[in-house]
Amino acid sequence: MSGGFDPLVPREIDLPTSVPLAEDVAEGEVALALDDAKIFAAPADPADLPAWRAQLTAWREGARARHGETARYDDPASAWASRCFTVAQVWLWDELFFDFAAQRFTPERLLDDARERFGGLDGVVLWHAYPVIGIDDRNQWDFYEVPGLEAAARALREAGVAVFVDYNPWDTGTRRGGEDATELARVIRRLGADGVFLDTLRKADPDLVAALDDARPGIGLEGESKLATERIADHTLSWAQWFADSPVPGVLRARWFERRHMQHHIRRWHRDHSGELISAWLNGVGVMVWEVVFGVWVGWNPRDAATLRRMLPVQRGLHRWLVEGEWTPLSVSDGAVHGSAFALDGVTLLTLANTGSRDAVHRPEGTGRWIALHEPGAPVVSEAPAVTVPAHGIAALLHLGEGADEPAELAELRTRLAERTHVADAAFPHRRAERLSAPAWEGPRAPDPAELARETVELAPGRRILTVRFRQRETGMYDGAPYVDEWKPLPPRLHDQRTLERVADIRSAVRVAAVEVTEAQYALFLQAIGEPTDEAASADRPATGVTFTRARQYAAWAGGRLPSEDEWQLAASEPGFRRLEPLVWNWTESEHSDGRTRFVMLKGGSAHESAGSDWYFDGGPRSPQFAAKLLLPGLGVDASPSIGFRVCWDVSA
Repeated sequence: MSGGFDPLVPREIDLPTSVPLAEDVAEGEVALALDDAKIFAAPADPADLPAWRAQLTAWREGARARHGETARYDDPASAWASRCFTVAQVWLWDELFFDFAAQRFTPERLLDDARERFGGLDGVVLWHAYPVIGIDDRNQWDFYEVPGLEAAARALREAGVAVFVDYNPWDTGTRRGGEDATELARVIRRLGADGVFLDTLRKADPDLVAALDDARPGIGLEGESKLATERIADHTLSWAQWFADSPVPGVLRARWFERRHMQHHIRRWHRDHSGELISAWLNGVGVMVWEVVFGVWVGWNPRDAATLRRMLPVQRGLHRWLVEGEWTPLSVSDGAVHGSAFALDGVTLLTLANTGSRDAVHRPEGTGRWIALHEPGAPVVSEAPAVTVPAHGIAALLHLGEGADEPAELAELRTRLAERTHVADAAFPHRRAERLSAPAWEGPRAPDPAELARETVELAPGRRILTVRFRQRETGMYDGAPYVDEWKPLPPRLHDQRTLERVADIRSAVRVAAVEVTEAQYALFLQAIGEPTDEAASADRPATGVTFTRARQYAAWAGGRLPSEDEWQLAASEPGFRRLEPLVWNWTESEHSDGRTRFVMLKGGSAHESAGSDWYFDGGPRSPQFAAKLLLPGLGVDASPSIGFRVCWDVSA
């Protein structure tokens, strides 16, 4: 904590906005303050609810008069967004989405997993560049130029899942191509994308909106955090990140203004998502499932996954009630149980949530027939049923007014809800990153490995304590999320310089190459395996543009292996260790995987440094103590002009 900032407590801008009950909020300063709300805080006293609802209605009428109508939502091409209840943010190289052994995308595996654990996905964000971008001069558009990605996007859309691409407006320090609007429109057309996530942007410039609309009529633009009320008209979705709620769950301002606007709740570093789920359920909106946050595992617990499985069939099946029905927020507010009513055609959907830590029973009031949706096999009853609302969970009822027929959607909905039981287990499903060994090399061997090992520094066996320096990024380092249960990490929590202590256990003597493998040496390897070589290969420049896999293969061809990050650091302190020009990062034998993300540690720094944003990868010359965690892409994307490598040999070998 620095300067009074507590990362475990919501910031002032994250807090819900109080709604004055004694003033007219249709106009004036109060109305403008409510225009800027994330969530309208609910009153603690149920007696204040009628006045609170009246003020919300007055604000909405005034806001529509100030900001105009939302005709975009009437366009059939835009209608898909209001049904996009659950979105997964997916790193392209997530091991559910990409098979490293086969080097191919596996969208079917991602969708099968989501169907089983969460009840399926309505959208996927193909997150491509950050946190790798900046390692060299490649821009954000280059990172979408991946073989097989078009087919993967097509498979998602054929499965009924919307495809979002990511736009990084802060990417101004890499190579320049066309205008951002032109480049982004090209990516949208190539991948057939339905929407765009506006990373770090709350809203797109109107000219950008027009350009993207031309690329895909009805394009869904999803800004980060709260969306200005006046821009709800041309942004059909918003990324509701780090929205703190009131003790009694409140109303989402953007959703109240336009019922067809879709929001996706997410507190991405939290291990308990019940707050987002309850708010989404009571407001009729969606959530973001984000288990691999920039390479760090923040998996959903079984309870929250089960809650989402119970929510989605109702939200999808009774979508009309959520967007067209008469919405009465907090029609139920009884202790820890709260509910919203959505009435349409004589049928009322009652969504119930329990903010407490114990199961509660709700008995609805009023005559008519009731159907308990989350109690499998429950019959239509003539008297109000007793419905169990699980702790930190949800339930739903349908009320059929006099003369009202059962909705046609109910038959399929009953089937989909039959096995959607509540799960009480809220334990975090931890994953540890394990170090992976290099695969065996079955290819040829260098004719004279001793010549390649002529200039080395030797490390004696033994244990050493190493100090490792790194920049704290959202990727973390070896294991675990860097910001567990924190709200938005800010400097000095984010991008600050840190240290960690490691024990380096050198079991037998090791000889580490004094310099990186040169272009000329690498050309000999390429000749040996029958691949084209660069005729101008230099004996003085480091070989670059080499994938991690190829660097391992070269090392095996040379009779050795890549040094571990610890061996590299120790060798760098020995006389004779030196760097070739231009300075490049070095691959190390440090591949790790937690089953979802692979990463390696780079050492040495590079001559290249992308400037203009803290979001870029580390660059510039670095001390031997410095380490940079690189999320490992596939399909050759890891090959970089900023990365070379050196070899080491076990003396016993």
